[in-house]
Amino acid sequence: MSPDGNTGLMDDEKLRGSVGANWAESVVASLSELIRIPAVSPAYDAAWQENGHLRAAAEHVRNWVASRSVPGLACDLVDLPGRSPVLVVDVPATAGAEGAGTVLLYGHLDKQPPLGNWSEGLGPWQPVLREGRLYGRGSVDDGYAGYAAVAALEAVRAAGGQHGRAVLLLETGEESGSPDLPAYLEHLAGRLDEVSLVISLDAGGGDYERMWLTSSLRGFVQVTLTVRVLEVALHSGLASGIVPSSFRIMRRLLDRLEDAETGEILLPGMRAPIPEVRRAEAEALAALDPGALRRRYPLVEGMRHASEDEVELILNSAWRPTLSVTGAAGLPDPSVAGAVLRESTSLRLSFRLPPTVDAESALAELEQVLTRDVPYGAQVTVSDPMTGNGWHAPIPAPWLSSALDEAGNRAFGKTPRSMGLGGGIPFMEMLGKRYPQAQFVVTGAVGSDSNMHVSDEWLNIAFAERLTEAVAHLLDAHTRHRSPAEEQLPVRGAGGLG
Repeated sequence: MSPDGNTGLMDDEKLRGSVGANWAESVVASLSELIRIPAVSPAYDAAWQENGHLRAAAEHVRNWVASRSVPGLACDLVDLPGRSPVLVVDVPATAGAEGAGTVLLYGHLDKQPPLGNWSEGLGPWQPVLREGRLYGRGSVDDGYAGYAAVAALEAVRAAGGQHGRAVLLLETGEESGSPDLPAYLEHLAGRLDEVSLVISLDAGGGDYERMWLTSSLRGFVQVTLTVRVLEVALHSGLASGIVPSSFRIMRRLLDRLEDAETGEILLPGMRAPIPEVRRAEAEALAALDPGALRRRYPLVEGMRHASEDEVELILNSAWRPTLSVTGAAGLPDPSVAGAVLRESTSLRLSFRLPPTVDAESALAELEQVLTRDVPYGAQVTVSDPMTGNGWHAPIPAPWLSSALDEAGNRAFGKTPRSMGLGGGIPFMEMLGKRYPQAQFVVTGAVGSDSNMHVSDEWLNIAFAERLTEAVAHLLDAHTRHRSPAEEQLPVRGAGGLG
């Protein structure tokens, strides 16, 4: 076995043939049916248990997995009381690779809300295959992940490679901040011990030309802020000037949180220093394709980006806190808005946090700042909090660095690149704490224009196939390194997959 993780023992032609056949003959059809299931994440569907869509999604994928001809494969739908279910697929190691340790592969089956304004002929629960793209909610974020993981395991065997014991975990609460996952990790602890490699497929990168590795993920805090000034609404001509409007008080509270001129977040607990290695990574990413970031976002005519410096834009997205107002209540549609001074205004505030900030501490500071010395003594409530910590990539062991380069070159013809992502995967921070000696690979099929979370979400099938190949190479490489010293390298800090 090769100490540097070389995957040369596998037959690339057979591997690619297995992956291609699997996607063409089975994966796309089953994934299309998964898209039809409106498995909205629990935070956005209060009746998720009664509706049963999350369980239906898990059962659909379980049935597909159970149909695969992988020796020894076991597939369980684990359903703790009151918690959204998880699907656990356990695949034993190939002969000779039993001592390689367990690989944990991760994805999720819950989806963001459907939203409107999908293009003609498209819809959130309507799978459409068009010019190599599979459209529909959950296609790329990230219903494909379980299929890709199992197809990669099958491809390893078809190509004459090896893989250690593999456990695929597909949760159904990721888009809600994975609130039930700690309980499941505790419940499954006996089955997940000795995890030596984690591969998450819930991320992506800057293009479809190479494998992208995620070096950091931002955390988040979301709350609903409500300002109430009246018991009932009143005629604005009679009440304005006497009763301060809830919207004006809301503006003053928001000014405590954010500099409206620059977008800078003013709460000290939401800020963190940016490691120099990440600044260098941002510079390299900006230099890879100058102007790409500006081309990526469909700004309206005359609109400018937050900065003219692309490096600063990258750091804004990956390492600086930001505030987005993602919802509102108490505001009627302008077409029916009468002369009324409304009794209240509510806004959904969504903060993205630097990877190293503690989300619960940030929430506590936010609540304190919003509820002290409220203008005019208005009633202010901070409700429905959601939090998730960010994640900073561990330092990869030498074998993994070599294996990543090998996998990228063999699957894509190019070495991988790394970047920080502005989104979050709470699962990664949880696993980083539970398995501090494990190696981590966070990658995925999301592209810069995949439209996850919004209308016209789509999966690039050809890219997903190449990614499946790359994962197969990593699974094989994991069985071929045997250096205990490398296993003991520190796994947290300023370094990463750069």
